[in-house]
Amino acid sequence: MLAGVITPPIILANAANLTPDQQRYLVSTSLIVCGILSSIQITRFHIWRTPYYIGTGLISVVGTSFATIPVATGALSQMYATGFCPTSPTGQKLPCPDGYGAILGTAACCALLEIGMSFTSPRMLKKIFPPIVTGPTVMLIGVNLISSGFKNWAGGSGDCFGRPQTGLFRLCPNINAPRPLPWGSAEFIGLGFSVFITIIICERFGAPIMKSTAVVIGLLVGCIIAGATGYFDRKPIDAAPAVSFIWVHTFKLSVYGPIVLPLLAVYMVLAMEAIGDITATCDVSRLEVDGDMYDSRIQGGILADGLNGYACCFWLIVMGVFAKFAAALVAIPSAVLGGMTTFLFSSVTVSGIRIISTTPFTRRTRFILAAGFTLGLGATMVPNWFAFVFTYKGDNRALSGFYNAIVLIMETGFAVVAFVNLALNLMLPEEIEDEETPELTANEADEVADREEWERIRKGRKDEEGGVSEDGVGAKVV
Repeated sequence: MLAGVITPPIILANAANLTPDQQRYLVSTSLIVCGILSSIQITRFHIWRTPYYIGTGLISVVGTSFATIPVATGALSQMYATGFCPTSPTGQKLPCPDGYGAILGTAACCALLEIGMSFTSPRMLKKIFPPIVTGPTVMLIGVNLISSGFKNWAGGSGDCFGRPQTGLFRLCPNINAPRPLPWGSAEFIGLGFSVFITIIICERFGAPIMKSTAVVIGLLVGCIIAGATGYFDRKPIDAAPAVSFIWVHTFKLSVYGPIVLPLLAVYMVLAMEAIGDITATCDVSRLEVDGDMYDSRIQGGILADGLNGYACCFWLIVMGVFAKFAAALVAIPSAVLGGMTTFLFSSVTVSGIRIISTTPFTRRTRFILAAGFTLGLGATMVPNWFAFVFTYKGDNRALSGFYNAIVLIMETGFAVVAFVNLALNLMLPEEIEDEETPELTANEADEVADREEWERIRKGRKDEEGGVSEDGVGAKVV
């Protein structure tokens, strides 16, 4: 849980090139906000004079979502390319807090969709967003994120990734780090493997509690090895104050049009993800997973999920931070963080595959999956495939923003597969004989033939012992 909470703010802060103080602020605020919003989910508030609730009343944790990372990082890259975020004369990307504020403001507006979905029947939501839609979407979110994790595993996903020959980032994470090395050095790869191997060892030999916390244990082991070998930088930790207060950092909120549609797709996925989480929590808590009470928990859970996303903007601005703890998390070497996050992102991919496996693999299902993956996987593997379609260079900002929105959507693989699968699932009719007969091996076919032969023999013996009259009453043969 801890690893999942701190990873998104670290990745987004790096993508926006925020200052170390701002990075610490985001990490600590994520922890505080998750604690507050989890209490809302667990408490379950009744909305006065309505049949609706906020929260489930079940023990569950509300954490940051990986689903927003591909959209946010893609938007920040586009902001730097269009001049929304500043760059130096040499082309180096400068801190862009306004870009991060634009993402927060847009997310707050798009969260209204999930709030509206909470008042829709869960059965209707499951019909509109079946596993054939949500499964591929979750899967491609994980596939997209694995790239970021692997870059960090090899040294960093920032400016040092391209191995420039000169400048501050010719070594990773930069030339001022305690032990900077070129991107992809064996030392970085080894640090990442120390985390990955520790996770495997915990799963194979560890007690149940160790298996549940294998990711955190792997992160701790990687940090210990990095500290012992001189890769851990203590300067940011020493420079950070012990405690910080609210309003230390603020972000100018705005709406960035190109990410509206991708974020709407994200919130649709989050709503269906919330339904699955609540259903699983009810199941392990030995509570009913059907009926009015279950529907009310689904409604309350989705509404809380949407309101919590809407409230994140406020808390991310006003929440105080504990700077020392945040500084320690931000100071984790990229290779160690990459070894952990790559495993987490792969788990997201596997979750998507599991969701897909819950639907029968009929011809219709296979066609929808193939059509969605045609564009979704292609856009994930070649992100800039749609970058040169529009050549407009005029001064019309509205038109440029519209083109940028289309480009960002078409370059976001999970958004493409979500829209394609959703449309095809609603358009293609369900066939009566869509279920295919399973293939039989030679031995299985022989067993089936033997059973059918014995049935014919028994039926023949019964016919010899007694007849059947026209009115269906059996008669003894004399």
